This record gives sequence, C-alpha cells and structure tokens, in this order.
Amino acid sequence: MKYLLLLLLTYIAVSNALPAHPEKDNKEDTKLVEDYLSNFYASETDSNQSGWKTKADFTAEKLQKMQRFFGLKVTGKPDTETLEMMKKPRCGVPDVGLYGVTLPGWKKNNLTYRTVNYTPDMSKEDVDKAIQKAFKVWSTVTPLIFTRIQEGIADIMIAFGRKAHGHCPRYFDGPLGVLAHAFPPGSGFGGDVHFDEDEDWTTGSDGYNLFLVAAHEFGHSLGLEHSRDPGALMFPIYTYTGKSGFVLPDDDVQGIQELYGPGDRDPNPKHPKTPEKCAADLSIDAITKLRGEMLVFKDRFFWRLHPQMVEAELVLIKSFWPELPNKIDAAYENPIKDLVFMFKGKKVWALNGYDIVEGFPKKIYEMGFPKEMKRIDAVVHIDDTGKTLFFTGNKYWSYDEETEVMDTGYPKFIEDEFAGIGDRVDAVYQRNGYLYFFNGPLQFEYSIWSKRIVRILHTNSLFWC
Repeated sequence: MKYLLLLLLTYIAVSNALPAHPEKDNKEDTKLVEDYLSNFYASETDSNQSGWKTKADFTAEKLQKMQRFFGLKVTGKPDTETLEMMKKPRCGVPDVGLYGVTLPGWKKNNLTYRTVNYTPDMSKEDVDKAIQKAFKVWSTVTPLIFTRIQEGIADIMIAFGRKAHGHCPRYFDGPLGVLAHAFPPGSGFGGDVHFDEDEDWTTGSDGYNLFLVAAHEFGHSLGLEHSRDPGALMFPIYTYTGKSGFVLPDDDVQGIQELYGPGDRDPNPKHPKTPEKCAADLSIDAITKLRGEMLVFKDRFFWRLHPQMVEAELVLIKSFWPELPNKIDAAYENPIKDLVFMFKGKKVWALNGYDIVEGFPKKIYEMGFPKEMKRIDAVVHIDDTGKTLFFTGNKYWSYDEETEVMDTGYPKFIEDEFAGIGDRVDAVYQRNGYLYFFNGPLQFEYSIWSKRIVRILHTNSLFWC
C-alpha cells in the first residue's frame, strides 16, 4: 500500500511539473521556427534538397545563420533564447536571401513619396508628421531630397494593409510578429513601404511608434539591408528608443553615405556608436547582478553575461525596460529582497526580475541622501555585512538595507578607505570577498578583508579580452 501511495505521489509531482500541453507547445514552436526561417533566412539551396542533406540539416544551418546574425549562442537548435528572439516584433524584410544584401541605391537624389491611405489609429496629421520626420532622418545625412505628392505614382508609395493586401507579393501575419515591410529601389513595387494595419500605431511608446518603424523601412526603400548592430536603426527587431530627439546611429550613417554620399550639413555630427567590448579604452557606466546574470551598462546598452554563456549578449536598455532612461549611472542587486535598483540623476528605479516595481521611480533623497545631491556614480551591496556602499564624486556613503537608514559618520572620502583606487568610481561590484572598482579603462581588484589592492586589470577583461 505504501509503495502504491509513493508511486501515486511521484506521478502527481511529475505531472504537475510538466507543461499543461507539451504537444501543443512543441507544435507551435516547430511552426514558429519553420515560418521564421522560411520568411527571413531563405537561401538558394532550399530548393536543391535532392542531395545528401536532409530537411533537418537545412533547418540546423538556417538556425545557425540566424543565431550568428543576432549574436546568440550558435547551436543550430531552437533553444530558449532563439525562440524568444523569434517572437519579438520585427521588420518583414529578410535578413538573408531575397533583399538580404546591400543593394544599389536610386540613380537620383530627388525622390517622391505618396501616402496612399491612413491608419485609423492616428490622426492624418500625426501620420503625415511621422512620415515626414522619418524621411528627414535620412535626408539630414545625405544629398537626398524627398517631395510629397498627392496623386499619381511616386517613387515610394506608402500604404497600410492587412494580411494579403493589394497585389503585394508579401503577406502580413496579424497582430505582433511582422510590423511592416519595404521593397528595394527599382520599378514596380521598388521603394514601396507597407505597414500592417493589424498593429496599434502610435506617436509614443504604447503600441508601435510609426516614426521609428517608418524610418527603418525607408532605409530599405533607399537600398539598405538589415544590420547586425543591435544599436542600429536597421537592426530588424523593433525597440522603442524614447521621447528624446532621435539621432541616426553611426552604423546607419556609414551605410547610407556609402550609397549616396554625405549631405552639405549634418545638424548632429556626433552619431551614437555601439560600444565594443574589447576596445582598449573601454569604460563602463554601471554593473550589477540580476538573478545570476551579470549586467554591464554602457551608454544606451548593456551586456548580459550568464555563467553558462561564453559570449556576452549586447542589447539596448530600452528593449527590456522602455520606461528606463537611455543611460544608467549606477545599479546594484539586493538578493535578499530579490530587487535590483537602478539610478539615473536624482531618480531610482526598483526591478523585480525584469519588471519595474510599482511606486518607482523615487527620489534618491528618500534614501537619506542630501537633497542637493545630483547623482550616484556607483553602488555595490556587500552580502556579508548587509551594507550597500554608494559612491558619488570623491566620497561614499554606507546604507543599512535592513533598517533602510544611512549609517552615521558618512560620507567619508573614498581615498581614505580604499587607498589607491583614485578619487572617483565609475562602477563597482563584489565577488568572492573582493570589490572590483572601475575607473576609466582600469579595474582594481580590492580585498575586502585585507583592505588593499590585489591586482590592477583592464576594464575589458570582464569579457575575457
């Protein structure tokens, strides 16, 4: 009887641990993979499967191409990270195969465009403004001139449609998934841009920002392929980049000027570049753990370093947290509370996993800092003591996480307590009894117990460079 009861309990435990409909999940994932690879990673060899290669071989090869393109671990298998990437909203233009090459641009600099119809999601005025602003992104860095016409056939015809729309050879897939697609320069559909009417088009962060999607699609209309740079406008995955003034990233500028040359005057000559993890002069803004992962922040980006991953994944901050600013000053994890705190200027955000905690952001003075304090430069939580150290300028504070009160006797001078690391800290984290202080291109390995610098390393050694 005891044996039967044990078997029953084991069966219940195993049953509860399994997904409710594994067969359904597997079928959905299989279809997702097949459709995604067919749409975005088609190749000339697909039709020639009479050789020794099986369908599974071709699928594995395409998966590897896709994983290399997005900087994922190359397994040739539909692992969790790969499936997550496939589910993100994106442009409908392939990454390889048809249109997946750099194409010659238009043979003229004066181009016309026409908006054939409008989405009911936005006012006509807002649609026109978004389209005009999207063209300006490209005209400010090239000699190109875009002129709107009200009737007739324009070089770039713009329209909203659902599923099978008009005579277009490409189809939309309903809400989410593919947001829009465009055709390269040429006759017929050449240069034309279509937006999926099943999406929710907006001027802000809710739904999908028409300006951002249009600017991306117009890049294709002008002859650009998708970029592998996650910071580029021509990266295929949609990311809302915030309300502040949009400046075309350097990768896109290089691509479009290769086709058309530079314009007479660039109002924003400093185009944001994507950081290189192995750059000799690499400095970082902030560093923290998040449930076992290491997050390293630099400008608009952060690298995800997981113990099981060899390569660090570079992503935009806004792709995970649209509500956060584009740049982080400092960050730390309190593992007991399962919270990560991120600082920018006089504000602090609390995250539970990848969700922002309700009631945040708050002002940093609510933690006990002087109201005149403008920012936190770096912060680290010491697991053994339960204290959190905040660095700003040439001073630091000690905060008791249990009582949520600043310790008395602070601030103190950094150099008095941590001799040799300098009088400022860019970022800091703790591991195995050591503090790692970052100051420009250098990091200092500091022993908490012997209170001395053990080693001086390059900042980029974080990434095994």
